[in-house]
Amino acid sequence: MASDNATATKSYEPGTHPDMEPPVLTSGPIFWLKENLFGSITSTILTLVSAYLLWLIVPPFLDWAVFESIVNAGSRSECQETADGACWAFIKERYVLLIYGFYPLEERWRPNLTFILMCTAIASVLWEQMPARRHFLRFAAIFPIVAALLLLGGEWFGISTGLKQVTTDQFGGILLTIIIGVTGISFSLPIGIVLALGRQGHLPIVRIVCVLFIEFIRGVPLITLLFVASTMLNYFLPPGTQFDLLLRVLIMVTLFASAYIAESVRGGLQAMPKGQYEAADSMGLKYWQSMRLIILPQALKISIPAIVNIFIGLYKDTTLVVVIGLLDPLGVADMSLADSKWQGLSTEIYLFIALFFFICCFSMSRYSLYLENKLHRGHKR
Repeated sequence: MASDNATATKSYEPGTHPDMEPPVLTSGPIFWLKENLFGSITSTILTLVSAYLLWLIVPPFLDWAVFESIVNAGSRSECQETADGACWAFIKERYVLLIYGFYPLEERWRPNLTFILMCTAIASVLWEQMPARRHFLRFAAIFPIVAALLLLGGEWFGISTGLKQVTTDQFGGILLTIIIGVTGISFSLPIGIVLALGRQGHLPIVRIVCVLFIEFIRGVPLITLLFVASTMLNYFLPPGTQFDLLLRVLIMVTLFASAYIAESVRGGLQAMPKGQYEAADSMGLKYWQSMRLIILPQALKISIPAIVNIFIGLYKDTTLVVVIGLLDPLGVADMSLADSKWQGLSTEIYLFIALFFFICCFSMSRYSLYLENKLHRGHKR
């Protein structure tokens, strides 16, 4: 206290005064608890009720999921004979099928390598401090082609890849979800931006085409588009034409997300002050220069929450492909539950799938918040 008084009475040059300790009870965990959990009578009551509910739910769940769970067993009956907890032996036996689907066992190094390359490509796009980022960005641009060559193998345009051909009907589980989700997210963003610019443009034909496309896609459920892709599309193709089902699904999912992203980007463009456009014109910038350098970066920053929300919804909607015969994790789960040895263990396998989707979607949400705070020009939130 004496040192604080001495600091307060001592004279300092402007701008050289040292930082003083914050007042008592205005920082630290006690202050946080008071402000966030016990700041008022209502807040205190809600905190106590929430704590009581957690006490009722969490300990029994931990007993079931962890302390009394079974990891090693050959069937559901063995799990029930050993303990009353979760039968994770079911997941242990089926996790390979949940991850790879029916991808050939001897070729599973290819999805593993593709996943590593995908993480590298995504990191180069999202992490600005990545060493040699410029070179990795070039790799990210060609990654879809590399991934297709690795996963499918066989011959492409008469040129052999040197890898065994794997048909898309062998894709399944988490592998299929990642393929559909990442493809839809990666390609829908640039297509959505182009659609938004076309709808906001001054060329009547382009604007009408973009408006019709966006409004039609947004007015039709995704599951309907998937049915069109799986069944009706064959009626409009020449007889004998082979059009891979997974490729049709990827196209429909990408177009569906593009329409929603176009509307989000259009909202960002409309939120831009007119002075930004006038400033670009006064600098002598052409249309595409002003969009690339001034308008689009600011519009996309405004649209980040909506765009990420569309990405998360798209990633979860990949489970709809089960209705057209593609075995995503839910399809594999239903098939596994049909085994007489494991019937009745739906809670465990659906909880495992829910945890997978939560991790993926929560990661996208947290990166969105990080990006918003990083690009925020006002006070720190």
